[in-house]
Formats: sequence, C-alpha cells, structure tokens
Amino acid sequence: MIELYRLHKLYKGEVPALDDVNLVVGKGEFVFLTGSSGAGKSTLLRLIMAAEEPTRGQIIVGGRNLARIDHKGIPFLRRNMGVVFQDFKLLPTRTVFDNVALTLEVLGTQAKDVKKRVDAILERVSLGHKAGAFPPQLSGGEQQRVAIARALVGDPAILLADEPTGNLDPQLTIEVMDLLTACSARGTTVLVATHDHTLLERYKKRTVRLEAGKVAEDRP
Repeated sequence: MIELYRLHKLYKGEVPALDDVNLVVGKGEFVFLTGSSGAGKSTLLRLIMAAEEPTRGQIIVGGRNLARIDHKGIPFLRRNMGVVFQDFKLLPTRTVFDNVALTLEVLGTQAKDVKKRVDAILERVSLGHKAGAFPPQLSGGEQQRVAIARALVGDPAILLADEPTGNLDPQLTIEVMDLLTACSARGTTVLVATHDHTLLERYKKRTVRLEAGKVAEDRP
C-alpha cells in the first residue's frame, strides 16, 4: 500500500530531515512511527500525503508513483486518505458536524448518508453532544477528537496520524487508539507518529524508529 525507496528530504540550509529511508507498509498494516522530536516523523507523513516533495527517492501509494502525479491529481489521491494533523486544521466558523461532514461532501456522499455516518462517528469519539458546537468552543482534547472523527468518517484506505493522542487523557487515548486499530483490522493501512512509549507497549504493533532522518529500527 505504501512503498518508500531511497527517500531523502533536505530543507535548504539544514541537515537532512530524511536520509535514505526505505520502508514498505502493506494493506491493513498498523505501524507506529517513533523517534525524538526532529527525527523526521512528521516530514515522512507529509511526503506520503504529497504535501511536500522529496529531494530524491520514490514514494508509491496504492500502486501510484507520486512523482508521476501532477498537482491536479493530488486531491484525488487524498480522497483515499484520512489525515490527523497535530494542529487539527478545523474550520473555526463551521460546526463540529459540518467539519466532519466535509470529508463526505468532498466524496459526493448523499445527504441522508452524511448525517447517518457523521452522527455515528461522533458518538464513537464521545462527541455526539457537541455536534452543533464550533471548534473555538471546544477544549484541545475535544478538537483532537473532531479531527480524528473527520479522518475516519470516510473509511479511508490509508490513515496518517501525527501524535493523535497528544491532547487526550489516558481513557480517551485508549478509546481513540482502539478506533485506529479497529480501522486497521477492517483493512485500512494506518501510520501513527508518536513519542508515547506507553502506546507502543500497550498495542504491540510494528514500530519504525527514526533517528536523525534514518530508520534506526524496524521492529515487528
């Protein structure tokens, strides 16, 4: 599902953010990306979702070489991805319901199905009672859960999550991680960037540790 070959990313005037990364992630596989701050975790996710271009190397997502996709093709690529950003990227003037529904609207889902699916996913992240609220009225943890609901509602083939539990208490962290692992069990390929070692210990999934932009360890 995701293949990275000899991947490099160098920002002008800086040390390499990624340095000769090779990684293959299969369909339905759940992988933790871990490593210290600045190790390259977020950069790797941005490259996979075509938010940035590599300095050199190949990225193949769902059998498609990203180097051969022009800018017009990127939105189509992302229709099959769910992404949870560290800074949420919620629309402040749209309600919680509307923020989550936006994913389905882009996919052309019928209105009656949009309501059913958005209501269901908001209940799964314990935010059904906040459907009419606006993001500025929510706590950081609640905004995080809205972002996760938005990423999951379209049943994406690939889910990329950058520190998805960073603003959640321990109980909600477990609930959200259980949602992500359930997605993987249903066939979604899931990559979760985290520095939370308690998650690695609890879920016992494949773990790729980055160090100074290199793959230092790939543990089943």
